[in-house]
Amino acid sequence: MNYRVAIVGATGNVGREMLNILSERNFPASEVIALASSRSVGRELSYGDSVLKCKNLDDFDFSGVDFCLMAAGSSVSRQLAPKIGATGCMVIDNSSFWRYHGDVPLIVPEVNAGVLDEYLVRNERSNIIANPNCSTAQLVVALKPLHDAAIIKRAVISTYQSVSGAGKEAVDELWNQTRGIMVSDSPEAAVFTKQIAFNVIPHIDSFMEDGYTREEWKVLAETKKILDPKIRVTCTAARVPVFVGHSEAVNLEFKNEISADEARDILRDAPGIAVVDKREDGGYITPVECAGEYATFVSRIREDATVENGLNLWVVSDNLRKGAALNAVQIAETLVEKGFSGQP
Repeated sequence: MNYRVAIVGATGNVGREMLNILSERNFPASEVIALASSRSVGRELSYGDSVLKCKNLDDFDFSGVDFCLMAAGSSVSRQLAPKIGATGCMVIDNSSFWRYHGDVPLIVPEVNAGVLDEYLVRNERSNIIANPNCSTAQLVVALKPLHDAAIIKRAVISTYQSVSGAGKEAVDELWNQTRGIMVSDSPEAAVFTKQIAFNVIPHIDSFMEDGYTREEWKVLAETKKILDPKIRVTCTAARVPVFVGHSEAVNLEFKNEISADEARDILRDAPGIAVVDKREDGGYITPVECAGEYATFVSRIREDATVENGLNLWVVSDNLRKGAALNAVQIAETLVEKGFSGQP
């Protein structure tokens, strides 16, 4: 069976990556429709060997569309996702708006695809499925097999997030600042609160009353919803001058004993993970190597002697892929495997 697929926000970083991944993975699509705001109507986008012309989201009729992959932000999703879902189209939303709604599944297929079994047989459903935050997606892929083996009690996460997670303008700002500094121009910050070139900014999203940022809170809340509400999670999120690829330093405390060697073997056998962990110069993965890849890479696996049953990990993934577009396409693929027939 072939499906009609619409991409909302097709001209953005994530939307373009969705088109790439649909083509690369040979998703069974009879038609792929690129949608964006009126100012982008007619803009040409690559889809495999084809060229798609953007259509106007404002007046598009979703009747007969089976999947809508949304990459257009929370305000658009809040307004349009329920209307699109009401037509029978399955919405897979990349924004943060629906992630914390109790009746909306928050899915990383390698971790909790089973949630979709119950969702598909509901008599009443919104036809909205949420994609997690980019940092959470790669994190829970790495945590799931370890949690199954030894039960994670506490997780301390430090994220080092690339500028592409903040959109095209953020990428342009890093490029322009870097180029400007090299010719002695003064860098100007517009997207970020401080200079991002040759710098690290310990601030992503807005601050909350308790001193955490919204980005940090997302990692806490989403890890609990996807993996296990009993895990205690704390996070510090920083923006780094990297174009693509999020990195995470992960410290874990387990209920049961687990060694670094055991963890390494478990992760090697886990879906979606590539272990690159040689205790030598260059025997680990950095964002440069992960860009364009599907896998979540795990390196620097070692025991933490300061706590009982503790481990440290280094987790890296392409935030535009597993952190966003790839995960959304994988959700659609999982629905197909589970028998979702689309619209009649």
